[in-house]
Amino acid sequence: MKKPWILGVLLLGAATVQAAEPLAVAPAQYREVEQTYSADGLVEATRQSTVSAQIGGRVKEINFDVGDRVNKGQVILRIDEREAVQALAGSQAQVLQAQANMQNAKSTYERARQLFAQKFISQAALDKAQADYKIALAQAAASEASTGQASLAHGYTAVIAPYSGIVAARLVEVGELVMPGKPLMTGFDPAEMRVVVSVPQDQLLGIGARPEAMVEAPSLNRWIKAASTTVQPVADARTHSTQVRVYLPKNEAGVYPGMFVRAHFVVGKARKLVIPAATVLRRSEVVAVYVVDETGGVKLRQVRLGEATSDGAVEVLAGLNPGEKVALDPVKVGMSGAKQK
Repeated sequence: MKKPWILGVLLLGAATVQAAEPLAVAPAQYREVEQTYSADGLVEATRQSTVSAQIGGRVKEINFDVGDRVNKGQVILRIDEREAVQALAGSQAQVLQAQANMQNAKSTYERARQLFAQKFISQAALDKAQADYKIALAQAAASEASTGQASLAHGYTAVIAPYSGIVAARLVEVGELVMPGKPLMTGFDPAEMRVVVSVPQDQLLGIGARPEAMVEAPSLNRWIKAASTTVQPVADARTHSTQVRVYLPKNEAGVYPGMFVRAHFVVGKARKLVIPAATVLRRSEVVAVYVVDETGGVKLRQVRLGEATSDGAVEVLAGLNPGEKVALDPVKVGMSGAKQK
């Protein structure tokens, strides 16, 4: 019957030891921090395109699918080339015929010149032979140009990747009949990404003067420093807002088109009371911190917070005074046996 009492003594002793350990704390202090303007935006690829068919035919082969990595110059898919081959063969035959007609017209013209020099034919006959020769030359040139077009169309049966990237969408199936202009595949280059946000006109002056920006990716729990920022020179006539493009560093891991992010633009600096963001305890609608006094006593106090900074701090609007110390690990304090007032 004494075992439960002994276990309770052991647990109480462990809690006492935990409470005796000094708590890691951080002071609430005024610090000059960057004043920012935040705007929600979406990630998009700087290079994103949809490859379309340039000739008609049936899709014969598809070499890549959604999510596959494609290198520049690789064949994405093939269209049945039999019709294009026949068209090319017919065009080449027309070239041979036109060249033969041209050679015949040339020979006729040369004989006509000799006969005219000997005064066996009239000037009109010579002019006709010369005109026939020029027509034959033009027809031969037109046939060669038609052959070039047929050869080019034959090359369109193999759809080539214009740049290295990832397939985002496949819009056709094997055996499907496509016509010129039919979208086939959509891809993007993951190496170069940007964030597009709409900014009100009254904030553009501050953003233009300080082009620094940070991109917050909530799904990744990460902040990314922007490589550059570009303000578009036109405004939306309905919303009176301007599009701002925030370019991310190359090959940023985990970022993909369509991802929701938040762009924070530096518009100035201000002196604010801040604490580390790690000290904040959030439970439903309650936002609080554990305040630690000089004797080591802990008190849970509700606070009202402002904007977060890019270096892991958060502004305190109410609930704390400068110099008061807060526990760096509120979860650990709540689970420990630390003395609370």
